[in-house]
Amino acid sequence: MPDATTIAHLSDLHLTPLKGFVPAHWNVKRTLGLINWHRGRKTVHRVEVVDALVADLQTRMPDHIAVTGDLCNIGLPGEYEVALAWLRSLGPSEAVSVVPGNHDIYTRLRGGSAGVELWREYMRDDDFGARYRRSSRATRGFPYVRRVGKVALVGVNSAVETPPFVAAGEVGAEQRAALAEVLSALEGSGLARVVMIHHPPLPVQAPPRRGLADAPDMERVLATHGAELVVHGHNHRDTLVWCEGAAKRVPVLGIASGSAVRGHKGEPLGRYNLIRVRGSAGEGWRIEVTGRGLASPTSGIIDLDHQMLAV
Repeated sequence: MPDATTIAHLSDLHLTPLKGFVPAHWNVKRTLGLINWHRGRKTVHRVEVVDALVADLQTRMPDHIAVTGDLCNIGLPGEYEVALAWLRSLGPSEAVSVVPGNHDIYTRLRGGSAGVELWREYMRDDDFGARYRRSSRATRGFPYVRRVGKVALVGVNSAVETPPFVAAGEVGAEQRAALAEVLSALEGSGLARVVMIHHPPLPVQAPPRRGLADAPDMERVLATHGAELVVHGHNHRDTLVWCEGAAKRVPVLGIASGSAVRGHKGEPLGRYNLIRVRGSAGEGWRIEVTGRGLASPTSGIIDLDHQMLAV
């Protein structure tokens, strides 16, 4: 096995065009979302930024790419098809994993649209992960598990439909129970457990209208059963907080949007993280995180920061 496993982490791309907003898809939330997009986000999130980040990360040849949601904007059927085409351009499903964000499970769908189920090939267990499947408790196929070198990647869905002006999420009791079982079972696998989720999982990380409704319960799952790293998006900011567990501290790493070309409400410009996992369960894990992205709209992709996490 190689000395290190490298995962590239992207999030909150908002890359799909808002086409096909026909009467069948009109409702209050989509209309307000469309107005909000045109008033602000339309000039912030640019596909050319995503393209530049992807071109850069591919030169780093990561072992896997993790995308933590919000590929879409207002959940139109055509957005899911565009997002699927983008995922396939990023790489085969064996090399790319995704979890939905609140803009991906946005509001009700009509006309038989499959929604995020179109992305199922990028959101399912591999042969290794199938051993840990608890189908009676899992919801919508989550959590799923994939092995990437030294890493067991665990995908959790926090996205649920919400009313207008609410961007909150919820994992739910069944999925939390399945996650607890998976994390406990993986502890003896000799792999570093990396959980990917869209919403920040701890109570202190977002206000109620934007946060995880069951964050206290998720915090207990992580504190009790452990993980070597949690990666998330949603807040459009680069953050590191720690979940205090009985046996170990769990680092929780948030990332900014991967498509922002200009500042908006104090959010940084587009970036991605390269996460290198070294060590072993017996000797201890060493996680090196390098952020790459835009320092200014014209800077090109450069190193932005670097940190070492000893777990």
